[in-house]
Amino acid sequence: MWLADSGVRMLTDPVLTDRLLHLRRMAGPTPELPGAPDAVLLSHLHADHFHLPSLRAVPGEPLLILPRGATGLVTKSLGQRWARRCVELEPGEETTVGAVTVRAVPAAHDGGRGPWSRLRSTAMGFVVEGAARTWYGGDTGLFDGMSSLGPLDLALVPVGGWGPTLGAHGHLDPVDGAEALRRVKAAWAVPVHYGTFWPVGLARVRPHMFHEPGTEFARLAAMAAPDTRIRVLSQGQTLRLEPAP
Repeated sequence: MWLADSGVRMLTDPVLTDRLLHLRRMAGPTPELPGAPDAVLLSHLHADHFHLPSLRAVPGEPLLILPRGATGLVTKSLGQRWARRCVELEPGEETTVGAVTVRAVPAAHDGGRGPWSRLRSTAMGFVVEGAARTWYGGDTGLFDGMSSLGPLDLALVPVGGWGPTLGAHGHLDPVDGAEALRRVKAAWAVPVHYGTFWPVGLARVRPHMFHEPGTEFARLAAMAAPDTRIRVLSQGQTLRLEPAP
C-alpha cells in the first residue's frame, strides 16, 4: 500500500511481482509506483510481506523501517550498501521520516522468516502520525492492549489472507477485524490483505475467502463501530482524507 502524509511517501510491505512462491496475482495489474517513496515499512519477515525482489525493484533509496535484527537479511540478499538505509525498531520504538513519526506497535503474529529458516524477529504493525494518525496492522490477530493504538484517523485493517488453509491464528478475519476496529476507534477504516494473491490451481477453492472479506468486514464493522466510515477499495483505488476544520 502507498501511504502519503505531510509530504512524506511510504510503501507498506510491498509485493510488486505477479508471482510469489506458490501464489499468483489474481486481481489488479502489476503495481506501478507513482514515484520513489521516502520509506518502506516492513512489518515482519514472512516472504509475502518482506519480499526481497520487490525491495530491489523499489525506485530511489528509501529508508527501510524493519524489525530489529532484520538488517542482516537485507544485506545478505541485496548487499552491504543497503545497511545504511535500514532503521530497526521494536514495538514501542519510533523514528521520524520528514514531518511524520513512525512508531512500531505490537502485532499478534509469528515473527519467523519461515519453516526453512532459523531467522526470527518480532512481528509488528505501525502507527504513522503526521497530519493524520494511521494504523497499519501488518499481519496480526487480536491482542490485549489493542485499544491503546487509538483513537485513529485511519485504520488499515487486515481481514483475510492468501489461501483457504491459512487459518485464523495470527490473522484477522472479517469478524475479528470488526472487533479490532471497535477497539482502536478510527474515524475511517479500509480493509486490506485480501483479494489479490491466491495459490496456483486453487481459483475455485473457497472463492468467497478471496472475494468477500472486504465487504463482509464492512457489513460487520457498521454494527461493531457505527461511528467509523468504511471504504472498501479495489486494487489501484485511492482514499483521500480531508484535514479536520
